[in-house]
Amino acid sequence: MAHLTASVEYGLHCLLGLVDAGEQPRSARDLAAFQGISPSFVAKIFPRLEKAGIVEAAEGVRGGYRLARAPETISVLELVDAIEGPKPLFECQEIRSRCALFDDGAPGWATRGVCSIHAVMLKAEKAMRDALASESLADIAGRLQQKAPPAFGMDTRTWFDRRIARRRSGSPAQGKDGTG
Repeated sequence: MAHLTASVEYGLHCLLGLVDAGEQPRSARDLAAFQGISPSFVAKIFPRLEKAGIVEAAEGVRGGYRLARAPETISVLELVDAIEGPKPLFECQEIRSRCALFDDGAPGWATRGVCSIHAVMLKAEKAMRDALASESLADIAGRLQQKAPPAFGMDTRTWFDRRIARRRSGSPAQGKDGTG
């Protein structure tokens, strides 16, 4: 798990846009427009989420994506691993074996076991992974719901419903606010 990229943030925001959608799929393009982020960037994220079993795709005019499981069962770590892949936080370069004092090669004591620096980084990575595994999509959605005004959820559903209705009727694309 290297440095977490913007893809993780975009993915989490888009998944939050699916929490209240229920069985109604939402398109990656609509989710991107709702967040004010690049649709092409979001389009690259969703196949990874689908492959990981976090979302499922629905075809057709009313198609898009919906959560494949309940938000309580989707950990932030799952999303990170799906998007970023299995990259370690730190890649030890085994510098300890190249010390200038070791003319004839590093002695066994110097390279035995895990490098002391790498051990610290492994501990940090484990703590980070544990923290990400302990948080679910539902946890984040719950904190958002506590912050947002009561009408925000209804406003969100209305915004997406208008986008879907426009697509079905063949109307031109809407502006950022969901209107034509």
